Amino acid sequence: MNVGKIKEGDTVLVSGAAGAVGSVVGQIAKIKGCRVIGIAGGPEKCRYIKEELGFDGAIDYKNEDLKAGMKRTCPKGIDVYFDNVGGETLNTALIFLRKKARVVICGAISQYNAKAIEAPSNYLSLLVNSASMEGFVIFDFMDEYKSAAIQIGKWMQSGQLKSKEQIFEGIDNFYEVFLRLFSGEKLGKLILKV
Repeated sequence: MNVGKIKEGDTVLVSGAAGAVGSVVGQIAKIKGCRVIGIAGGPEKCRYIKEELGFDGAIDYKNEDLKAGMKRTCPKGIDVYFDNVGGETLNTALIFLRKKARVVICGAISQYNAKAIEAPSNYLSLLVNSASMEGFVIFDFMDEYKSAAIQIGKWMQSGQLKSKEQIFEGIDNFYEVFLRLFSGEKLGKLILKV
């Protein structure tokens, strides 16, 4: 997969940045020497990704216009956009792609319960910027699991990579906890202990 390769100095924008996947993606990009901006919902999540995880900037999509936020935090454009959200967020990010930018589609949480899927309407930005967009499915990298686990373990031991879990107990709470995935009422990894 070429689309997700990052290099030192890249501006990386991550949606769902306070979640389990986005928080790890952003931290790894920081470790690799990138400038990292996260999109998250609410002041607490934005504070978390900046102050605890070391992101260079945050866009609070609940309290700030996405386009204005991207213009403010990515004034020179985006080299890599790691998308966990889809919909309007993806469309807006496509506006700010730099030449040869890469868009990684990992999720589309904004679309999972939509009656009609919102397809990317700004896809011509891929054309005019010679950019690429590719899906990312973890199972495509099974042969790299062991080396990734070793590297991630080293980063966690050294404190370069941090993790936050929200743990709820009891199978009786499944439905309430499950709905937190879609409401944004979570920070980090959501775990139900049964």
